[in-house]
Amino acid sequence: MGELQSKISFHTSKYRAEGSAGHWAAGASGQHSPAHTGAVTSVAALTPDLCVSGGRDKSVAVSSWRSGAALRRFIGHEREVTKVTSAPDSSRVFSASRDKTVMMWELHGPLGPSQHFPGHDLVVTGLAVSPDASQLCTGSRDNTVCKWDTETGECLGRAAISRNLVTHLCWVPGEPYVIQTSEDKTTRVWDSRELQVAHTFPAKQHMQTCCDASQDGRYCLSSSSGCAGHGAEATLWDLRQTRSRVCEYKGHFQTTTSCVFLPRGPALPPSIATSSSDSTVKVWDQDSAACLATLCLEGSGALASLAACDSSTLLCASSNSGIHVLRVRGGAQPALEELAVF
Repeated sequence: MGELQSKISFHTSKYRAEGSAGHWAAGASGQHSPAHTGAVTSVAALTPDLCVSGGRDKSVAVSSWRSGAALRRFIGHEREVTKVTSAPDSSRVFSASRDKTVMMWELHGPLGPSQHFPGHDLVVTGLAVSPDASQLCTGSRDNTVCKWDTETGECLGRAAISRNLVTHLCWVPGEPYVIQTSEDKTTRVWDSRELQVAHTFPAKQHMQTCCDASQDGRYCLSSSSGCAGHGAEATLWDLRQTRSRVCEYKGHFQTTTSCVFLPRGPALPPSIATSSSDSTVKVWDQDSAACLATLCLEGSGALASLAACDSSTLLCASSNSGIHVLRVRGGAQPALEELAVF
């Protein structure tokens, strides 16, 4: 598979790729292709050591996050890619775009899309695929959520709610439920079987920008817009006791753009990570809401998207400097370190 023509250096003043597994270690620097030309708008982890990303350059890229090597590039959208996702253990990736469409791509198939999902009237801003990759939910600024058959491309349902400008979607692992955030300041839980709202959490003070569900299906996160330290928090919700929020994570200065649960590891308590327009990434103790670590990615601009690869590796999509590979260190003094950028 070919690489891009233009080359950039990995920012590896402290680390280098070493050995067949491609782990980062102290040492020299290398040359690799950038994932995208310009801003990276969304990134998602693929099993075991790949990621898929979308950018303002209208392309979808599959890369090795261990080495930074670009492996495949899918071209087909007519405007900026807004969201990318994939089901666990699936060879299919999905992308949404400002061109009002969603496309499905095969990791091991032809470079063209294997399925199209047209039907929204405005930019598609939410994308969630079922665990078995058979169904897809999409959301848009046109106030609608749609459900699709990924094999046939058939629209299986369409629901519209006034002023529900969708900002993000995620599927709850092991459940038929889809979480959705909106510019109307709410977080909704959809039952995908009938495409009906099963629950709406109490409205926040600011627009909700992103959501994530825990692996055990018990909790969900939402993140808020904000400015000058007002708002800009992440909120933990209990999907079983849905009357009120469980916890809030406050500390970003500007809009919190992304929030993810970190996979459990031996060195950290249950934790979450957030990114912000203020160019910082934070790791939080899920239960106490204590900020465990903060990393400022200087010069990166607004941070758009986070993906958790494993309990110690985060990917962060940025406006100005590509995809950042971050290491989460646990222990007595938890820390966030930047390993590389591609």
